[in-house]
Amino acid sequence: CARAPQGGQRMSYFERALIVIMLVGALAGLAGVLVVLRKRVLFAQALTHATFPGAVIATILGVSLQIGALIACVSLAIILSFLSRIRGQGTQAASGVMLTAGFAAGVLLQAMNPSIPIQIDSFLFGSILSATWVDGLVAGIALVAVIASLLIWGKQILFFLFDAEAFGATGAKSWMVDAVLLLITTVAVVAALPAAGAILAIALIAAPAAAARYFTDKINVMFWLAPTLGALAGVAGLLISRWLGVSAGASISLVAATIFFVAWGTFTMRRPAQIGASA
Repeated sequence: CARAPQGGQRMSYFERALIVIMLVGALAGLAGVLVVLRKRVLFAQALTHATFPGAVIATILGVSLQIGALIACVSLAIILSFLSRIRGQGTQAASGVMLTAGFAAGVLLQAMNPSIPIQIDSFLFGSILSATWVDGLVAGIALVAVIASLLIWGKQILFFLFDAEAFGATGAKSWMVDAVLLLITTVAVVAALPAAGAILAIALIAAPAAAARYFTDKINVMFWLAPTLGALAGVAGLLISRWLGVSAGASISLVAATIFFVAWGTFTMRRPAQIGASA
């Protein structure tokens, strides 16, 4: 009788991509809840685009792309924190300026060093099908770190998110909680960037969390629903891209957007019924 092959079959690149995008989607969805509640979606988008110069510099120096992206994210977060404190300036305006300036700086550096292997298209949409186990490991560690942060500082974070003035009035240090939120956002962006790219990363951060907020008004539910929707968007988009033979990054982004619009439509149709019932 025939014997089974020893050692088993190696996992295909597509199966590996499915696991990595599940981890990235869950991480982005979980961090996205904090981003949406803090109203810092534009800030997160600025982080994703402003990592481009950091990635270019890291490639020129021959170090990890994620190290360069992390340094760029931390630098941008510090700059934005100072700009947002200037009278008459808000985080949204500063984020918009840094988004365009950071990405333009990356394009300029890439043009001055045409031999480096970073292309704008791959940076924006990522290369999830060529994701490695290292990408999955980084996303998994980041996911565990974010969960641990929420378990440790969850009550303080929620208090700060819903009433920052009252939180500060208790004598607590608001800047420390804000720093934790910035760090969580940075970790999610940097961990998702190599496999997901800038556009897919912000799509998975914003859309699942915003959809979860329409589906439920309970924070505890949002914290598990958003990661679930993020992982679902990643897996569904990847499967659709294979079925239709289209870009995986674009397909995942469109699925995430579709989830958001379904949630928004459900909320819109449900709201008049609730108003009528209360009347």
